[in-house]
Amino acid sequence: MSRSLTPPDPPVETKQLGRSAETRLPLAENRWRRTSLLVAGDALSFLAFAAIGMQSHHQKDNLFWTALPFAAGWFVVAPFIGAFNRPLTTGLGHMLRRTEIAWLAAWPVTLVLRWALSADHSVPLSFAVVILLANGLFLGIWRGLFAVLAGWLGERG
Repeated sequence: MSRSLTPPDPPVETKQLGRSAETRLPLAENRWRRTSLLVAGDALSFLAFAAIGMQSHHQKDNLFWTALPFAAGWFVVAPFIGAFNRPLTTGLGHMLRRTEIAWLAAWPVTLVLRWALSADHSVPLSFAVVILLANGLFLGIWRGLFAVLAGWLGERG
């Protein structure tokens, strides 16, 4: 008597999502696409902050170099705080809470990077407060819109 040594097929999980896979957009379907969209939007948020700051101060510096310390600090710290973790960022309230906690944790790192990368090695207190508030607002608006859109498209945690 011969027995097969082939393991059984793993159980298949099914979810009722209310929409067929064909009608759902990539935002809600794929973890890597979702994270990539968040990263791209976050980067654009820091570029927008830098562009507005440069314009208001009539500076002609390199936009990417100006935004670098803020983006770098965010992307170093935010993943460890869960800013890209789907269960922690699904829904508007969760997204805003996690975003602002992550930004608050990243803010000191961005100040150190700004100090290290600036020609005069100074970060006045008033500028530090502007960095905290403005980037918190920019990230909150962008990520809040993302959360609302993802929810509207049917994303499930």
